Amino acid sequence: MFQDEVKLKLVAGKGGDGCTSFRREKYVPMGGPDGGNGGRGGNIVFVAEKGLKTLVDLKYHKIVKANKGENGKGKNMTGKNAQDIIIKVPLGTTIYDDDTNLIIADLTVDKEKVIVAQGGRGGLGNKAFATHDNPAPTFSLLGEPGEIRYIKCELKLLADVGLIGMPSVGKSSILASVSNSNPKIASYHFTTLNPNLGVVTLKDKSTFILADLPGLIEGASKGIGLGIKFLRHASRCKILAHVIDMSASEGRNPISDYEIIREEIKSYSEKLANKKEIIIANKMDIPTAKENLKLFKEQYPDKIIFEVSAINHTGLNEVLEYLNQMLKTFQNENLYNDDEFERTIIYRFKNEKPYTISREDGIWIIKGKEIEKLFAMTRLDEDEAILRLMRKLKGMGIDDELKRLGAQKGDEIEINNYLFEWSD
Repeated sequence: MFQDEVKLKLVAGKGGDGCTSFRREKYVPMGGPDGGNGGRGGNIVFVAEKGLKTLVDLKYHKIVKANKGENGKGKNMTGKNAQDIIIKVPLGTTIYDDDTNLIIADLTVDKEKVIVAQGGRGGLGNKAFATHDNPAPTFSLLGEPGEIRYIKCELKLLADVGLIGMPSVGKSSILASVSNSNPKIASYHFTTLNPNLGVVTLKDKSTFILADLPGLIEGASKGIGLGIKFLRHASRCKILAHVIDMSASEGRNPISDYEIIREEIKSYSEKLANKKEIIIANKMDIPTAKENLKLFKEQYPDKIIFEVSAINHTGLNEVLEYLNQMLKTFQNENLYNDDEFERTIIYRFKNEKPYTISREDGIWIIKGKEIEKLFAMTRLDEDEAILRLMRKLKGMGIDDELKRLGAQKGDEIEINNYLFEWSD
């Protein structure tokens, strides 16, 4: 089954908890703290795999969850890091953040990998907090929560040549004739519902990948029919081979068919419209095709046109040899340059306060990811841990901001569903 778009919820692993422990041996009465740190939680990593052609394996995995890091132990023993979750996807997979629609990564190179959801850091053990002023801290930190992300994976097939054209013009027949592919072929529209790939091998043993893309109709660039799916995959082809039913056997006009598709391509992407293109005039075995081809050449005298009959297997070798030579001339060019692909984009918004303060029903409510992370990593049953938390909050400027907003001693403060009484 071909699947070119999936949505997933990713939950990276929580870091292991730090340990509160003291060295206790018969002849070492004042051994001091020896609590180890927790291990890192598992990352969720996406890897591009050349042999894959579909995202179907991800279709039934709505939630992907990594394991928690191992907790730290006494005797300064650090917990093990959790194993990463590896998700293999086809080349040409673009990963989006589903909340912001920003691109996380565009995987176009075999074995290329990216961490999409970061595992949480392990919590520090009490040994890590020992100082000259406090040589025996009685607290440790819990592991950091793993990153939670909602993502969308979108596959844009990578092919050397893409066969484009209206439904039932013979694209699948051409692919079946010249490659190792066995696409579904029938005498009704939209036989091809998903892209098909085939490897073309020529006499000199050179090869290239040919894609049969779903038929276009008018309005495709606006999402009508299978248009957007087709155009997405066409954007990754190096050359476009426009297949036209030159016989007009179904009552269509070859010139208007060509113009409609060119307009849809241009509406979707100027970059796609500027790709190298050839015309494959198919069904030339039908008598009406010769006259229609003459009119087409008068309308488009500069176009590169090949006369073929997919059903009789005539004219196809010339097309393949020409395409192969075109591809060879591109070998020294970076066809998949930075403009062609949307590389990994990581957005970090700096110079913003890590919290917001609002007031509802007389209660000051403080929110923010950094605040929530601090609370999640704090053992609220340890006095020293709570004091450290308060120092951190003060260092972030929360006290000063509350003063500026008019908070009074005794006012109630809510942070992460915990209620406090504020005292400057």
